[in-house]
Amino acid sequence: MRPVKFFVFFLVFMPLLSTWAQTIEITPSYGFQFGTKSNYGRNYIQFDDSDQFGLTIGVELHSGLIGELTYFHHSSQLNIRDINLSPIKSRLSDLSADWIFIGTSKYFSYDKVRPFAGGGLGLVFLTPKNENFDLIDRGLENETKFSFSVKAGVNIMLSKAVGLNFQGNLLLPIEWAGVYIGGGSGEVSSGISTGTTTLIAGVSAGLVFSLGD
Repeated sequence: MRPVKFFVFFLVFMPLLSTWAQTIEITPSYGFQFGTKSNYGRNYIQFDDSDQFGLTIGVELHSGLIGELTYFHHSSQLNIRDINLSPIKSRLSDLSADWIFIGTSKYFSYDKVRPFAGGGLGLVFLTPKNENFDLIDRGLENETKFSFSVKAGVNIMLSKAVGLNFQGNLLLPIEWAGVYIGGGSGEVSSGISTGTTTLIAGVSAGLVFSLGD
């Protein structure tokens, strides 16, 4: 529910922003994320591919420069291969990821075809569920981690107010693989952490609604 609260707060204050912003953009999107795998020794933790949906609300700060609040969500499966716990790849749990970023995007053209690039800083909320208790003896904990995002794409405006959005995203959680499980003395009781930063790539398409001048 934390991501929902962020957006409720933002939407409540959007009328105030519109009093000084030249343009407000709202971009809902749907796409695909390619998952990721983090190795530790000969073992790994893997987050499967899945679909994703997102919403970006942007406010024009300067000509061609947009300040943005972005939300992404995807749910997938967390797998593990571990010589002590699971010599072959096995499902560890389901895992939902909710990302919130504050950042900027820069348009390189204000014609009907508008290429852009941008990035942001924020948080990712990781929520495991339906854990595989054949491998672990207790549930995995929810985690919140700092994260970065980088994106590039194009908006193709069909009219002054409505367009198509196509973009690619790179999501970089800090120490994502610190989600742990673990083993010891015949049953799981402790944890491992790879202590690395991984990268999740995705592509999406959507609509962009431009409100204002």
